[in-house]
Amino acid sequence: MTTYNREKYVSFAIESVLGSTCNDFELLIVDDCSTDGTVEIARRYEQKDSRIRVVVNEKNLGDYPNRNRAASLARGYYLKYVDADDYIYPTGLQTLIDMMSRYPEAGYGLCSLLQLRNAPFPLCLSPTEAYRQHFFCSPIFHKAPLSSIIKKSAWDAVGGFSKEKMVSDADMWHRLSMQFDVVLMPLGIVWYRQHDDQEVSDLLRAPVHYAMRYDAVVQRALSSENAPLTVEEKQDICNRFRRMSVRQMIKNLVRGRLKEASLYASNALAFGRICTEVAGRA
Repeated sequence: MTTYNREKYVSFAIESVLGSTCNDFELLIVDDCSTDGTVEIARRYEQKDSRIRVVVNEKNLGDYPNRNRAASLARGYYLKYVDADDYIYPTGLQTLIDMMSRYPEAGYGLCSLLQLRNAPFPLCLSPTEAYRQHFFCSPIFHKAPLSSIIKKSAWDAVGGFSKEKMVSDADMWHRLSMQFDVVLMPLGIVWYRQHDDQEVSDLLRAPVHYAMRYDAVVQRALSSENAPLTVEEKQDICNRFRRMSVRQMIKNLVRGRLKEASLYASNALAFGRICTEVAGRA
């Protein structure tokens, strides 16, 4: 549980973890130099329950670097993020562990997914199946850290989260699924709080910049020789994203938004270059 100025919500989040039907866990709370009462609240819980360990950073690291620090300090077999303003249902942790244990070859799991047409949850996908599911069926790499459970060994293998705001989770799932199977799991395991103090609220006011960041994640993934797709599939995806960028470029030109139009034009060119590079490596 990474925290930063969450005194309004942190007790609710901590108590949701402590209310888990699974008791075999360590709750590691890593605070990123809060200036409110978050640390004091967390310390009170630490004094009452030996499973809780509170760490306060010497300097502010930011969201994903702090997630990496928390994971580096964790001593468990699995990593499970429950943000300080979110909630895990009482049976959530046990459900995640039970479903993961059915597929020992999997490196991580994603929950809070709508049901699929072809099979009930849990469902284990190979790297190729996961990429095809995300790009050709229904997305899975868009989930927040709250909706994940990660083997510590898999987290170590890919080097943790990148440092990009808002898209480091999507980047992580793309990278993990190049190496490991993923277990897909249903809704009803965690609850994601929405409020005005979240970073996502800022980005929703600037959707173009978020779109560019996410597309950059896709570009890196498709450029990688480890991406578990055929050349034709990579080209198909690149061309799809390129066409979407061209459409957005035209819309913004019509509206006189020249800066946004320029961003989409650059994005379209980037996907075109990747399409050519992929073909050249075939």
